[in-house]
Amino acid sequence: MSTTRDTTILLGRSLRHIRRSPDTIITVVVMPVAFLLLFTYVFGGAIDVGPANYADYLLPGILVIAVATGVSYTAVRLFTDRQRGIITRLHTMPVARSSVLWAHVGTSMVANGISLTVIVGVSFATGFRPHAGVGGWLAAIGILVVLTYALTWLAVIPGLTATSVDGASAFSYPLILLPFVSSAFVPTATMPTPVRVFAEHQPVTAIVDALRSLWDGREVGSAIWAALAWCAVIAVVAHVIARRIYRRLP
Repeated sequence: MSTTRDTTILLGRSLRHIRRSPDTIITVVVMPVAFLLLFTYVFGGAIDVGPANYADYLLPGILVIAVATGVSYTAVRLFTDRQRGIITRLHTMPVARSSVLWAHVGTSMVANGISLTVIVGVSFATGFRPHAGVGGWLAAIGILVVLTYALTWLAVIPGLTATSVDGASAFSYPLILLPFVSSAFVPTATMPTPVRVFAEHQPVTAIVDALRSLWDGREVGSAIWAALAWCAVIAVVAHVIARRIYRRLP
């Protein structure tokens, strides 16, 4: 009960910081929305995705980029607390040690949830027309929640180990670029063989394919299990590594 109470208090502290700095969420939303508009209205007409509406095809990849951008701020917030001695100070107080990390993870889940909701809302204006029922929407939301959770724990690692704020946020750059070498923007069949093989067997392709199928109201098949498996592996490995690093902090 004390861990839950301490986590709730620290979560409220982090959320108040975000509320006082709304530019954080604005920044997280602006770049994915810019990509959404760019690919829809500039590149979309030249990209052949078959009979599918390109706005429907595009959205899952944009959401993955939004999550990758959002979790970088988790690393920055954790780095800032560590550099200012806040984590050390909390360790000298009767505060559950694990509550510090869980509060940052919870903050990431809330902040990313807000930004993803805004982006999905904007996508309706660009022509996104899902055919999913309630079950399909719940499954899609579940995948996004699990993805955000996994990448947030991945962000905790540089937050605890980086030596500069730029280093804390730089880890997200490969995550942001990874969707461009996947089925997020174009079908993988159009890629050269080495690139296609990589694109078809990396986690972003499984995630965007599962989301796309759910929103189209089609049979998902094995894509959803591959997506959940990738997220679970990333979450477990990142959580174990992050906790080990955290325990070694003075």
